[in-house]
Amino acid sequence: MSRASQSAPETPATRFLRQHHTAFSTHLYAYEEHGGTRVSARELNVNEHAVVKTLIMEDEARQPLIVLMHGDRKVSTKELARQAGRKQISPCEPAVAQRHTGYMVGGTSPFGTRKNMPVFMEKSILDLPLIYINGGKRGFLVGVHPHDIVQMLQPGLVNVALE
Repeated sequence: MSRASQSAPETPATRFLRQHHTAFSTHLYAYEEHGGTRVSARELNVNEHAVVKTLIMEDEARQPLIVLMHGDRKVSTKELARQAGRKQISPCEPAVAQRHTGYMVGGTSPFGTRKNMPVFMEKSILDLPLIYINGGKRGFLVGVHPHDIVQMLQPGLVNVALE
């Protein structure tokens, strides 16, 4: 059930969006442990393809990076490494991801992270008119235009989605 009657939290992500004068909508929902984008899409009644997950990964030198991917797709880390000019890329352990971002896993936003990290975004996200992405807290998404993400985060555009 949506928690639309509650007011949206103020997070480093929402502060970041306001500082960049970016229009966004707020969407609260009942968070479920390990529910992922399937649950948030269901709760918000939107297509899971339009819910974008924020993944924290690291390269062979353990340097962190952010990957933005459709909720209904997986990342080919081998292809990402090739396109990003790295030897190897793998997901960070949750505690490591939290240290890099300042966000709990399940509430990771690409906006307002503790560390400045390179961002890679699946190119087909730009084909969507509006996306829903984590607002910096579990059970809280923000709706933004994908081209605003390009302006704010200047991600490398990649084609690394797996069905």
